[in-house]
Amino acid sequence: MPRWVGTTAAMGGAGWLLAVIGAAPAELRAAAQAPQQLVDTAGADALVVVVVTALGWLCWSWGALGLLLTAATAVPGWTGRLAGVLLSGVLPAGARRAAALAIGLGLSATAPLAVPAGPPSVAVSTVGAERPAGDPVLLDWPAQSPALDWPAAPDRPTAPSTGPPVPDWPSAAPAGHVVLRGDCLWDIARDHLAGAGAPVTDAAVAAAVQAWWHTNAVVIGPDPDLLLPGQVLQPPPP
Repeated sequence: MPRWVGTTAAMGGAGWLLAVIGAAPAELRAAAQAPQQLVDTAGADALVVVVVTALGWLCWSWGALGLLLTAATAVPGWTGRLAGVLLSGVLPAGARRAAALAIGLGLSATAPLAVPAGPPSVAVSTVGAERPAGDPVLLDWPAQSPALDWPAAPDRPTAPSTGPPVPDWPSAAPAGHVVLRGDCLWDIARDHLAGAGAPVTDAAVAAAVQAWWHTNAVVIGPDPDLLLPGQVLQPPPP
Protein backbone atom coordinates (compact mmCIF):
# COMPACT_ATOMS: atom_id res chain seq x y z
CA MET A 1 0.00 0.00 0.00
CA PRO A 2 2.73 2.58 0.79
CA ARG A 3 4.40 1.84 -2.52
CA TRP A 4 1.12 2.27 -4.39
CA VAL A 5 0.54 5.64 -2.71
CA GLY A 6 4.09 6.76 -3.44
CA THR A 7 3.92 5.68 -7.08
CA THR A 8 0.55 7.44 -7.53
CA ALA A 9 1.98 10.60 -6.00
CA ALA A 10 5.04 10.42 -8.27
CA MET A 11 2.88 9.99 -11.37
CA GLY A 12 0.65 12.88 -10.26
CA GLY A 13 3.71 15.07 -9.69
CA ALA A 14 5.06 14.22 -13.15
CA GLY A 15 1.71 15.14 -14.72
CA TRP A 16 1.55 18.43 -12.78
CA LEU A 17 5.12 19.26 -13.88
CA LEU A 18 4.23 18.60 -17.52
CA ALA A 19 1.15 20.81 -17.22
CA VAL A 20 3.20 23.64 -15.67
CA ILE A 21 6.31 23.74 -17.85
CA GLY A 22 4.85 22.27 -21.05
CA ALA A 23 2.69 23.76 -23.70
CA ALA A 24 -0.96 24.45 -22.94
CA PRO A 25 -3.67 22.20 -24.40
CA ALA A 26 -4.79 25.03 -26.66
CA GLU A 27 -1.26 25.29 -28.09
CA LEU A 28 -1.16 21.53 -28.62
CA ARG A 29 -4.44 21.64 -30.56
CA ALA A 30 -3.31 24.64 -32.62
CA ALA A 31 0.00 22.99 -33.46
CA ALA A 32 -1.74 19.78 -34.47
CA GLN A 33 -4.12 21.66 -36.78
CA ALA A 34 -1.70 24.20 -38.32
CA PRO A 35 1.96 23.65 -37.37
CA GLN A 36 3.27 26.00 -40.07
CA GLN A 37 1.11 28.85 -38.76
CA LEU A 38 2.54 28.32 -35.27
CA VAL A 39 6.10 28.51 -36.67
CA ASP A 40 5.28 31.69 -38.61
CA THR A 41 3.69 33.42 -35.63
CA ALA A 42 5.67 32.16 -32.63
CA GLY A 43 8.85 30.77 -34.18
CA ALA A 44 10.35 27.32 -34.49
CA ASP A 45 11.10 27.14 -30.74
CA ALA A 46 7.40 27.12 -29.95
CA LEU A 47 6.89 24.09 -32.21
CA VAL A 48 9.77 22.28 -30.46
CA VAL A 49 8.16 22.93 -27.06
CA VAL A 50 4.84 21.59 -28.33
CA VAL A 51 6.45 18.42 -29.73
CA VAL A 52 8.41 17.77 -26.52
CA THR A 53 5.28 18.31 -24.44
CA ALA A 54 3.28 15.89 -26.60
CA LEU A 55 5.98 13.23 -26.29
CA GLY A 56 6.07 13.76 -22.53
CA TRP A 57 2.31 13.27 -22.23
CA LEU A 58 2.51 10.13 -24.36
CA CYS A 59 5.20 8.65 -22.10
CA TRP A 60 3.25 9.65 -19.00
CA SER A 61 0.06 8.07 -20.35
CA TRP A 62 1.91 4.86 -21.27
CA GLY A 63 3.39 4.61 -17.78
CA ALA A 64 0.08 5.36 -16.05
CA LEU A 65 -1.73 2.75 -18.16
CA GLY A 66 0.95 0.18 -17.38
CA LEU A 67 0.68 0.84 -13.64
CA LEU A 68 -3.13 0.61 -13.72
CA LEU A 69 -3.08 -2.67 -15.63
CA THR A 70 -0.39 -4.05 -13.30
CA ALA A 71 -2.55 -3.23 -10.29
CA ALA A 72 -5.59 -4.77 -12.00
CA THR A 73 -3.77 -8.10 -12.44
CA ALA A 74 -4.02 -8.59 -8.68
CA VAL A 75 -7.83 -8.62 -8.89
CA PRO A 76 -9.13 -12.21 -8.84
CA GLY A 77 -11.31 -13.56 -11.60
CA TRP A 78 -11.66 -12.67 -15.24
CA THR A 79 -10.81 -9.01 -14.56
CA GLY A 80 -7.29 -9.87 -13.45
CA ARG A 81 -6.80 -12.29 -16.33
CA LEU A 82 -7.97 -9.71 -18.87
CA ALA A 83 -5.68 -7.10 -17.32
CA GLY A 84 -2.77 -9.53 -17.60
CA VAL A 85 -3.47 -10.12 -21.29
CA LEU A 86 -3.66 -6.37 -21.96
CA LEU A 87 -0.56 -5.74 -19.87
CA SER A 88 1.51 -8.20 -21.91
CA GLY A 89 0.72 -6.13 -25.00
CA VAL A 90 1.38 -2.76 -23.35
CA LEU A 91 4.59 -3.38 -21.39
CA PRO A 92 7.54 -5.71 -22.06
CA ALA A 93 8.54 -8.29 -19.46
CA GLY A 94 11.19 -6.10 -17.81
CA ALA A 95 8.86 -3.12 -17.57
CA ARG A 96 6.11 -5.33 -16.08
CA ARG A 97 8.42 -6.46 -13.30
CA ALA A 98 9.51 -2.87 -12.62
CA ALA A 99 5.88 -1.73 -12.46
CA ALA A 100 4.99 -4.58 -10.09
CA LEU A 101 7.83 -3.62 -7.76
CA ALA A 102 6.89 0.06 -7.99
CA ILE A 103 3.33 -0.49 -6.77
CA GLY A 104 4.30 -3.15 -4.23
CA LEU A 105 2.89 -6.28 -5.92
CA GLY A 106 4.67 -9.59 -5.70
CA LEU A 107 6.37 -10.80 -8.83
CA SER A 108 4.30 -13.95 -8.63
CA ALA A 109 1.23 -11.91 -9.66
CA THR A 110 2.78 -11.12 -13.04
CA ALA A 111 5.52 -13.69 -13.65
CA PRO A 112 5.59 -16.73 -11.36
CA LEU A 113 9.01 -18.27 -11.10
CA ALA A 114 9.70 -21.76 -9.82
CA VAL A 115 12.90 -21.87 -7.79
CA PRO A 116 14.14 -25.26 -6.61
CA ALA A 117 14.76 -25.48 -2.89
CA GLY A 118 17.97 -27.45 -3.22
CA PRO A 119 19.91 -29.93 -5.33
CA PRO A 120 17.92 -32.94 -6.59
CA SER A 121 18.25 -36.21 -4.82
CA VAL A 122 18.79 -39.48 -6.59
CA ALA A 123 16.51 -42.37 -5.62
CA VAL A 124 17.87 -45.89 -5.94
CA SER A 125 16.13 -49.09 -4.92
CA THR A 126 17.89 -51.39 -2.48
CA VAL A 127 18.47 -54.94 -3.60
CA GLY A 128 19.25 -57.68 -1.10
CA ALA A 129 18.98 -55.41 1.94
CA GLU A 130 16.69 -55.50 4.94
CA ARG A 131 14.59 -52.59 3.63
CA PRO A 132 11.28 -53.55 1.98
CA ALA A 133 11.35 -54.14 -1.76
CA GLY A 134 10.58 -51.03 -3.78
CA ASP A 135 11.44 -48.65 -0.92
CA PRO A 136 13.78 -46.04 -2.39
CA VAL A 137 16.70 -44.60 -0.48
CA LEU A 138 17.93 -41.05 -1.02
CA LEU A 139 21.62 -40.60 -1.55
CA ASP A 140 23.36 -37.30 -0.79
CA TRP A 141 26.00 -36.46 -3.31
CA PRO A 142 29.34 -35.43 -1.77
CA ALA A 143 30.26 -31.79 -2.02
CA GLN A 144 33.44 -32.67 -3.85
CA SER A 145 35.38 -35.74 -4.92
CA PRO A 146 38.00 -36.93 -2.45
CA ALA A 147 41.51 -35.94 -3.37
CA LEU A 148 43.75 -38.84 -4.33
CA ASP A 149 47.05 -38.95 -2.55
CA TRP A 150 49.37 -39.84 -5.44
CA PRO A 151 53.05 -40.22 -4.62
CA ALA A 152 55.09 -37.28 -5.79
CA ALA A 153 57.56 -37.89 -8.57
CA PRO A 154 61.16 -38.04 -7.34
CA ASP A 155 63.37 -35.14 -8.23
CA ARG A 156 65.79 -36.00 -10.98
CA PRO A 157 69.34 -34.88 -10.32
CA THR A 158 70.61 -32.45 -12.88
CA ALA A 159 74.06 -33.09 -14.30
CA PRO A 160 76.43 -30.14 -13.99
CA SER A 161 77.12 -28.41 -17.26
CA THR A 162 80.75 -28.69 -18.30
CA GLY A 163 80.62 -27.22 -21.81
CA PRO A 164 80.27 -23.60 -22.90
CA PRO A 165 76.82 -22.03 -22.72
CA VAL A 166 74.65 -22.56 -25.82
CA PRO A 167 73.69 -19.22 -27.44
CA ASP A 168 70.04 -18.44 -28.09
CA TRP A 169 70.72 -17.60 -31.75
CA PRO A 170 73.01 -19.59 -34.05
CA SER A 171 76.23 -17.80 -34.80
CA ALA A 172 77.57 -17.41 -38.30
CA ALA A 173 80.24 -19.69 -39.60
CA PRO A 174 83.79 -18.30 -39.26
CA ALA A 175 84.11 -17.87 -43.03
CA GLY A 176 80.57 -16.51 -43.55
CA HIS A 177 79.34 -12.97 -43.94
CA VAL A 178 76.45 -11.54 -41.93
CA VAL A 179 74.45 -9.10 -44.04
CA LEU A 180 74.21 -5.62 -42.55
CA ARG A 181 71.90 -2.81 -43.53
CA GLY A 182 73.08 -1.32 -46.84
CA ASP A 183 75.12 -4.36 -47.97
CA CYS A 184 74.96 -5.60 -51.56
CA LEU A 185 76.50 -8.60 -53.31
CA TRP A 186 78.85 -6.38 -55.34
CA ASP A 187 80.48 -4.89 -52.24
CA ILE A 188 80.60 -8.29 -50.48
CA ALA A 189 82.24 -10.00 -53.47
CA ARG A 190 84.71 -7.12 -53.99
CA ASP A 191 85.78 -7.07 -50.33
CA HIS A 192 86.18 -10.85 -50.35
CA LEU A 193 88.41 -10.69 -53.44
CA ALA A 194 90.46 -7.95 -51.89
CA GLY A 195 90.86 -9.90 -48.65
CA ALA A 196 91.97 -13.00 -50.55
CA GLY A 197 94.59 -11.06 -52.51
CA ALA A 198 92.91 -11.67 -55.87
CA PRO A 199 92.82 -8.96 -58.56
CA VAL A 200 89.84 -6.68 -58.10
CA THR A 201 88.49 -5.80 -61.53
CA ASP A 202 84.94 -5.24 -62.72
CA ALA A 203 84.92 -8.55 -64.58
CA ALA A 204 86.30 -10.43 -61.57
CA VAL A 205 83.80 -8.79 -59.24
CA ALA A 206 80.89 -9.56 -61.62
CA ALA A 207 81.93 -13.22 -61.78
CA ALA A 208 82.29 -13.32 -57.99
CA VAL A 209 78.79 -11.85 -57.59
CA GLN A 210 77.32 -14.67 -59.67
CA ALA A 211 79.30 -17.22 -57.65
CA TRP A 212 78.09 -15.74 -54.33
CA TRP A 213 74.48 -15.76 -55.57
CA HIS A 214 74.55 -19.38 -56.77
CA THR A 215 76.21 -20.53 -53.53
CA ASN A 216 73.59 -18.77 -51.35
CA ALA A 217 70.56 -19.12 -53.64
CA VAL A 218 68.49 -20.73 -50.87
CA VAL A 219 69.17 -17.80 -48.52
CA ILE A 220 69.00 -14.92 -51.00
CA GLY A 221 66.19 -16.11 -53.24
CA PRO A 222 65.52 -15.24 -56.88
CA ASP A 223 66.54 -11.56 -56.59
CA PRO A 224 70.29 -11.09 -56.00
CA ASP A 225 69.79 -7.37 -55.34
CA LEU A 226 67.52 -8.02 -52.34
CA LEU A 227 69.51 -8.78 -49.19
CA LEU A 228 67.97 -8.74 -45.72
CA PRO A 229 69.90 -7.74 -42.61
CA GLY A 230 70.85 -10.78 -40.55
CA GLN A 231 71.22 -13.22 -43.46
CA VAL A 232 74.37 -15.36 -43.29
CA LEU A 233 76.10 -15.83 -46.64
CA GLN A 234 78.81 -18.41 -47.28
CA PRO A 235 81.64 -17.61 -49.69
CA PRO A 236 81.76 -19.61 -52.90
CA PRO A 237 84.28 -22.42 -53.12
CA PRO A 238 87.64 -21.39 -54.60
